Amino acid sequence: MKKVLFIMMLLFSAASFAQVHEIKMLDYGQEGGMVFEPSFLAVEPGDTITFIPTATGHFVRSALVPEGAKEWSSELDQPYSVTVEEEGVYVYFCPPHLTMAMLGVIQVGAATGKAEVTEKMASFHRRQIMNKQRLWAYLDQVEWSKP
Repeated sequence: MKKVLFIMMLLFSAASFAQVHEIKMLDYGQEGGMVFEPSFLAVEPGDTITFIPTATGHFVRSALVPEGAKEWSSELDQPYSVTVEEEGVYVYFCPPHLTMAMLGVIQVGAATGKAEVTEKMASFHRRQIMNKQRLWAYLDQVEWSKP
């Protein structure tokens, strides 16, 4: 019985430290047109990210998630929340504005596999016409762990 109570206390205390972060979907922001703000976010496993559309015509979809994580896609013009459990790098984008590089990066806990992430994002990067440096600038902010 004591063991069960102890485990429940640990689970409750871990859940109480989880944070909620907001990312705005903007027509125009600090980095120019069609952006997420913040565009890069470092969080902990168990944190929740809420995407908030500030104008019409935006939604969010995952482009890359760590192994074991579920991909996501929101509805047009609707707020969307996702709880990130798996450590690693998540890349997301606004499908109607991908050619304008409306995308962002979330680092959850430790990030490994820089070469694999870079390789997977190379073909995704080719679909961007404008602001081609954004993806690489955001990935440069990731604090990569040694494998």
